[in-house]
Amino acid sequence: MSSPADSLPVSPALHPHLDARAVLTLLLCCALWGLNQVAVKAVLPEVPSLVQFSLRSVLSFVLLLGWMRWRGIHWRSHRHTLWPGLLAGLFFAVEFAMVFVGLQHTTAARSVVFINTSPFVVALVLAAWLPAERLRPMQGAGLLLAFASIAWAFGDGVLHPDGEGHWLGDLLVLGAALLWGLTTVTIRLSSLRSAPFELTLAYQLGMAALLAPLGALFAGQALPTSWSALALGSLFYQAVIVTFASYLLWFWLLTRYPATKVQAFVFLSPLFGTLFAHGLLGESLTTSLMGGLAGVAVGLALLNRR
Repeated sequence: MSSPADSLPVSPALHPHLDARAVLTLLLCCALWGLNQVAVKAVLPEVPSLVQFSLRSVLSFVLLLGWMRWRGIHWRSHRHTLWPGLLAGLFFAVEFAMVFVGLQHTTAARSVVFINTSPFVVALVLAAWLPAERLRPMQGAGLLLAFASIAWAFGDGVLHPDGEGHWLGDLLVLGAALLWGLTTVTIRLSSLRSAPFELTLAYQLGMAALLAPLGALFAGQALPTSWSALALGSLFYQAVIVTFASYLLWFWLLTRYPATKVQAFVFLSPLFGTLFAHGLLGESLTTSLMGGLAGVAVGLALLNRR
């Protein structure tokens, strides 16, 4: 995924500026998220999409429950977060199912660009809902630039040289970006905003761990009879490195440094993703895709300006 839905801390940041440790950690997180779609795409011929999603969700949820137990975070102390937590979890589960299925019909490079349009969904919804979140002219320009760039890149995916269109996969990933944005809005406008970030993440991973296996069963996808080193490595990377460790690291950064400065680094994730997809999977980088990437990156930078 992409990065996790952001739960902004209500307490003031401990550090007013990003130091070298924070910058390096943010670069690491963006690189890990950019590589995630590549890890999924690389083993699709061996491990079906929803099976990957199921195993990743269950494993990371179990790890998170262990972390919460060690930290002394209990569900019963936050009963008031149940309904918004379940809603955020439902959005999260469907979002990632759409990403995993979408990767069967589009490239990893295209998916990592389209999924990172979610901050623009958040900006539009919050601007309509909260007067304090209304977009300034510079942010509005970033929004328009990003959507124009995405339309350009999407148009190129309707038909590419070998005659097979990417449009279905692109639409699924764009739908996932919409749900990611709605997940973030749910967190920002509900009691989850002041809940421990581990609890917010647990709702999301828990719903995914429950629904993903049902989706795989309904789709007729089964576990592979044998596992290659690449498949095992991909699963470990998705579940342990990205979904568990990097998400916790991201939330930790949001509680230690100014959230707006932390989130300004998100635009690097699609850049890393397209470079990894080209370098590791040999996916072509068309002019329209690179234009879409540049537009999204600049639009995100403008959107996060204060």
